[in-house]
Amino acid sequence: MKLLETTVLLFSINTKQSHHVNQSTMAPALLFLTLATICNLSGAATLPKFSSILIFGDSTVDTGNNNYVKTMFRSDHPPYGRDFPGHIPTGRFSNGKLIPDFAASILGMGDTVPPVLSPGLTDDDIRTGVCFASAGSGYDDMTTVASGAIPMYEQLELFKNYITRLKGIVGEEEAKKILGRAFIIVSSGTNDLIYNYYDIPTRRYQFNIISDYHDFLLSSLQNFVKELYNLGGRLMAIAGLPPIGCLPLQIVTRYGSSGNLACLEDQNSDCQAYNKKLKQLLPPLQSSLPGSRILYADIYDTLSDMVSQPQKYGFVETHKGCCGTGVVEAGSTCNKATPTCGNASQFMFWDAIHPSESAYKFLIEYLEKKLISRFNPI
Repeated sequence: MKLLETTVLLFSINTKQSHHVNQSTMAPALLFLTLATICNLSGAATLPKFSSILIFGDSTVDTGNNNYVKTMFRSDHPPYGRDFPGHIPTGRFSNGKLIPDFAASILGMGDTVPPVLSPGLTDDDIRTGVCFASAGSGYDDMTTVASGAIPMYEQLELFKNYITRLKGIVGEEEAKKILGRAFIIVSSGTNDLIYNYYDIPTRRYQFNIISDYHDFLLSSLQNFVKELYNLGGRLMAIAGLPPIGCLPLQIVTRYGSSGNLACLEDQNSDCQAYNKKLKQLLPPLQSSLPGSRILYADIYDTLSDMVSQPQKYGFVETHKGCCGTGVVEAGSTCNKATPTCGNASQFMFWDAIHPSESAYKFLIEYLEKKLISRFNPI
C-alpha cells in the first residue's frame, strides 16, 4: 500500500445582504486522520480533484460578504471569530471557521474561502474559489426584502461578474475548465421557513399547507441549480435543511421562559419532509443536465444526532448557544458586551441560531466520508 496523501487534523474540543450590493459548538482533544488517500498497485480510493470551490447560500456558509452590504445581519464584531486564526471577527456567524473553510482545507485549496465582495480579493483567490453566500438569504426572494441580504438571484449576478474576472485572468477556455471542475456548495432554505412561515407567517397566508411552500422553495432551488449549470457549473452539493426545531431561538420563541428546552418536533418533521422531496428531486435534475453531478448533502441527521447524543461529540450543551443566554442572541445582539461561555467546543451552538466551529468540524467529517468521496474524480 502506498500512502499518497495524509492530512492530520487535531480537533480541540473547543465548539451581502441587500439588493444594492457594492460591487467595485467536547471532550478531550480528538486526534484523527482525515483524507488519507491510500493506494495499491491496482488502483486507488481517492477523493475527486476539484479545480476550485464556489459557495452559495446563507449564514451557514457566508464567509464575510455581509460585511460589505447594508444589512442588519452582520457578525463582523466580537465575540464572533473568537476562535478563528488571529481571533478576529471576519463576518462568519460562528466562533471560528465554517464548512466552506474546512472543505477547502481538506481538498487542498487553502485554509479559508474568501468572500467575493472582499476588496482584497486576489487573482489566486479567483482561481481557487470564493464565497457568494449572504447571511439572511434564502430561495424565496421575499426573505431578503426586510433584511437587506443578498438574494440568491443576485448571488448569481455576482457569479457572472466573477466569471468575467476569471476569464480575464486565465482565458475563456481555461475558465470553462475551472468552472466545470469546481466544487459548488449550495446551502439555503432555513431563513425562508423561519422568517416567512414560522416566526413571521407572511407566506403562511399564501401557502396554507407547508408542503406547498416546500414545493415553492424547491422550484426556486431547481431554477437556481439550472442557472449555475448554464453558467458552467457541473459538480454541486445541495444541502438539505437542518433540524430547525432544535435551534435555541425557535425553542424559546415557542416556549418562552418556561424552561422547556425540547426540540419542536413539528418543525423538525417539516424539515424532514422537505429534505425527502429534495433528495428525490436531484437525481432527475442531474439526468436533465448532461455532464453534471448534483448530490444531496444531508446535514439533518448529524446535527440531530448531536442533540440526542451530545456526549458522543464532547458537547455539554446542545440547547443553548455559547453567546449570552444562548437562546436569543445572534448578530448584533451577540456583541463585545455580551458574556460568552468559557469553552465553545463544548457547545453545539455558538449563538441562538448558528452552530459552533466544533459542530461544523463534525459535520465536515461526515460530509467528507458520505458526500465528497461520491463525486467522480476529474
